[in-house]
Amino acid sequence: MAKTKTTYVCQSCGAVSVRWAGRCETCGEWNSIVEEQVIETGTHVRPAIKDGAEPIAITDRSQPPAERIPTGIIECDRVLGGGIVPGSLTLIGGDPGIGKSTLMLQVSHTVAERVGPVLYVSGEESFDQTRMRAGRLGTLSDSLMIFTETSVDAVRKEIKKGGFSAVVVDSIQSMYTPDLAAVPGSIGQVRDCSNEFLRIAKGQNVPVFLVGHVTKEGSIAGPRLLEHLVDTVLYFEGEGKQALRILRSVKNRFGSTNEIGVFEMTEAGLQEVPNPSALFLNERPRGVSGSVVIPSIEGTRPLLVEVQALVGDTPLASPRRTVAGVNPNRVALILAVLEKRAGVHISDKEVYVNVAGGVRLEEPAIDLAVAVALASSLLEAPVPSDIAVFGEIGLAGEVRAVDMARSRVAEASKFGFIKCILPKSCAADVRDVPVEIVPVTGVSSAIDVALDRR
Repeated sequence: MAKTKTTYVCQSCGAVSVRWAGRCETCGEWNSIVEEQVIETGTHVRPAIKDGAEPIAITDRSQPPAERIPTGIIECDRVLGGGIVPGSLTLIGGDPGIGKSTLMLQVSHTVAERVGPVLYVSGEESFDQTRMRAGRLGTLSDSLMIFTETSVDAVRKEIKKGGFSAVVVDSIQSMYTPDLAAVPGSIGQVRDCSNEFLRIAKGQNVPVFLVGHVTKEGSIAGPRLLEHLVDTVLYFEGEGKQALRILRSVKNRFGSTNEIGVFEMTEAGLQEVPNPSALFLNERPRGVSGSVVIPSIEGTRPLLVEVQALVGDTPLASPRRTVAGVNPNRVALILAVLEKRAGVHISDKEVYVNVAGGVRLEEPAIDLAVAVALASSLLEAPVPSDIAVFGEIGLAGEVRAVDMARSRVAEASKFGFIKCILPKSCAADVRDVPVEIVPVTGVSSAIDVALDRR
């Protein structure tokens, strides 16, 4: 006889408790605990991933290495580490309307045309709606099979028929398994469905893509277990009203986690941006204070990005600190160093920092560019448009070395920059680049050089 069990599950972290509470004791989120009923039938048994499987020596040369499947989209292949790995499970998330389904339809069409049939499981749109989107994107193909279904069992049966080179599930929150009484999208359903698709991917050796929604905090909806479960996690970023889109890898068992792919949303779908530096600097203002260009590194790719700062008086007792595209804690550290070590009195001013183009920069090499931009805005002294700046700042006000200095300077030289302010310890690596190198050891000297206060 089936037993009905009631549990209380946090929709943020997946923690299970025996009673409801206003705040989750595990992650601290408020109003995230939801009651779920689970029917225990005693038949919820998982068979082996592959019948008759035996241990194989890792040095067995009779087992050929898996060959990656190219997506036909260079920017996508770059983020994946060179293409799709057979048997992999990939999770792609992003805000609603950012272009996740568009990207997956384009990838599915290319793989279907070049490799073999692709199964596109549409759990949120009807067949006519999906075909209408595919017609607008120019991704109609006889090898692209649309399956409008939300049951994992039905999808499993279809995949087991074989012959598919890839499977796309749009979205994982719409799928359900009859083994659980919880509604689709709940923690239990998302977790069980993801586990089932993992077993399908490994057992059938077919790559599976899961499209996932994000929460208001920007993370994948569902427990963090979902991100640990899959092989690759990709985030699709960008402002909904801007054409620029960035595909970022935050986890990749088969490649680098620092790579990004840059796309532009057009009427015909997502178009690759082969030269993102030109796009980011296209509308850069000239002769305006608070604007500095940094040669940033994303994975193996150098990008020229504009960092903007605005410093002004405030009528408030506590000045505002608004930051976009940079870690706010890092900006707070830079402000403290400027106040203490560089004599830049900024504590009573409102501060706004932004990375143009909607790019998010995490590397410490952005520190010096932010510091120079803040000083430039405060002193109303524009930084010359042909100067690039990069370097990490320590709490003592020193400028520390960063990696790939030569690639950064070479990218700046390609776009007409004639001077580069960088850490002194990086100068030896870029001697033969046709750019005037200005090595600095402290943040004060960097500001003096950039604003010509010597």
